[in-house]
Amino acid sequence: MTERFFNTSGPVVPAKHYCVPPLERFDLDEILRLIGAERYFVLDAPRQTGKTSALLALRDLLNGSGEFRCLYVNVEAGQSARGDVEAAMRAILDRLASVSTGCTLAPSVSHTASSRGRNSLIANSQSEFSRCRAR
Repeated sequence: MTERFFNTSGPVVPAKHYCVPPLERFDLDEILRLIGAERYFVLDAPRQTGKTSALLALRDLLNGSGEFRCLYVNVEAGQSARGDVEAAMRAILDRLASVSTGCTLAPSVSHTASSRGRNSLIANSQSEFSRCRAR
């Protein structure tokens, strides 16, 4: 096993990196209460303070409970499309499909406009993911 070290970029892997335990960086009980109540929350902090590591740990905790199906999607790919909303949606949906391990999102959801319009594409794909039982 390699010796642990301080990571200065990207998500922290506690087995490899020295760190504050990711789920101790925020009020976990409050976050779980908000999730249970189907409420939104914002995780706001400066760069390089562990937001992604905390969210990945939260995702793993929620998925491990068997009560939730949770995934982490970085939607920065949509930025490159600038004013082209269709291209941005496709880029985000491609990222969503790539992290939906074990689930195949139907092409009708992943790459075409729905009958309710392009703004419902992501909602449709999230609904399809939540119905997927494969793990």
